[in-house]
Amino acid sequence: MDDLQALGVDPTKTEHGLDRLMTIKVIGAAGDHDGPLLRRLLLPMHPADVAELLQNAPKETARTIFTLIGEDLDAEVYAELEDELREFALEFIPASKLAQKLDDLDTDDAAAIVAELDDEDRAEVLAAASNDVRVAVEGALSFEEETAGRLMQREFVAAPQHWDVGQTIDFMRKTGEDLPDLFFDIYVVSPAMQPIGAIPVSKLMRAKRTMLLQDLMETPEIIVDPETDQEVVAHAFQKYHLISAPVVDRSGRLTGMITVDDIVRVIQDENEEDLLALAGVRDASTADSVWSSVKSRLPWLVINLATALFASMLIGRFEASIEKIVALAILMPMVASMGGNAGTQTVAVAVRALAARELTPGNSGRIILREVITGLVNGAFFAVLLSTVALIWFNSVLLAITIALAILLNLSVAGFAGILIPLTLKRMGQDPAVSSGVLVTFVTDMVGFVAFLGLATLIIL
Repeated sequence: MDDLQALGVDPTKTEHGLDRLMTIKVIGAAGDHDGPLLRRLLLPMHPADVAELLQNAPKETARTIFTLIGEDLDAEVYAELEDELREFALEFIPASKLAQKLDDLDTDDAAAIVAELDDEDRAEVLAAASNDVRVAVEGALSFEEETAGRLMQREFVAAPQHWDVGQTIDFMRKTGEDLPDLFFDIYVVSPAMQPIGAIPVSKLMRAKRTMLLQDLMETPEIIVDPETDQEVVAHAFQKYHLISAPVVDRSGRLTGMITVDDIVRVIQDENEEDLLALAGVRDASTADSVWSSVKSRLPWLVINLATALFASMLIGRFEASIEKIVALAILMPMVASMGGNAGTQTVAVAVRALAARELTPGNSGRIILREVITGLVNGAFFAVLLSTVALIWFNSVLLAITIALAILLNLSVAGFAGILIPLTLKRMGQDPAVSSGVLVTFVTDMVGFVAFLGLATLIIL
């Protein structure tokens, strides 16, 4: 412990992940040879804290850790890593060691790790894994990514309906090592292994030993098909306040369960994905290289440039009007900017509502009307405000009327386009978070420039 203190690290804080910045610095100073120091520094820490440290550390520091002590890190560390860093980390672990680590994980986490391997490495790892792990992982990988089949864990607790509480508790005590590390519900099954009820563990522990399970059980709120999209499952967990849910195969047999800890990660990942997509960015990470950041952002910047060039061409059609009235060049960006901001606000509301399944074909008409009216009201407010500014600034009543009409029209169109474009993209099977912002900005720019300059040409000139 003296060597850590000499480097300026409080070992008690480090063990609880409270001194991560200093820990990263110490790891960097440790170089490529001091494996014992890294073990003393990282192995006592919680796996989630180690994973967070690795996510925030420079890539070379992470490489040093994986090279020297990757085989010694807790299996949960690899389960907690983001996909890109996990794929990088697995390069440093021999197949036999990785197979041993899979035995220490729930099957859903084991499948997530194996999914990051290429076909050759995957076959080698599964060949070295235990039979139970191999069967479970191969079963999980038979489903598409981001489905319930990938998300579920194959370990669960089930009991027949004719058992009583005492039999169930004795069974769990007897087979304790084969049960999940963490579970919340006992699933009551028919003779055909179909889930017909669920009993919270807390309810089971309070009941008398002689009470039958069929008298305690409640009908499951949902029974999940493994092909179901994980977003749909997450929505059901939020809607019904679930902690776990059973998963069945095509014949209705209970094959696994999904727990709330995995759903929390799904919700976080989906929200992060939508947030980044709204900005035209994909898979952003603080560990990204310059080149990966450029590849992620450049295409959407090119699209923005193309729309801006088109807008400039439209403005050029009104060159004569701008030359005669210089005030148009001063006020024109205000109209387009206000419309773009209003449209972005509406897009954010629409994408969130679509993700939460609050915006449906049944209520879309009402929501569209609401957003258009909102745009009209906001437009009327800013029409009065900007026309007053224009009147005081340029002492022109006609110019004040022009900008008032233009801003009213543009904010109304912004509300309409901001809700209609995401809905249309969703109906076409596209991700509304990715393209909506660019398209709405394009529409509001076009309407703003054409409306303001066109009205100025008609009213003033």
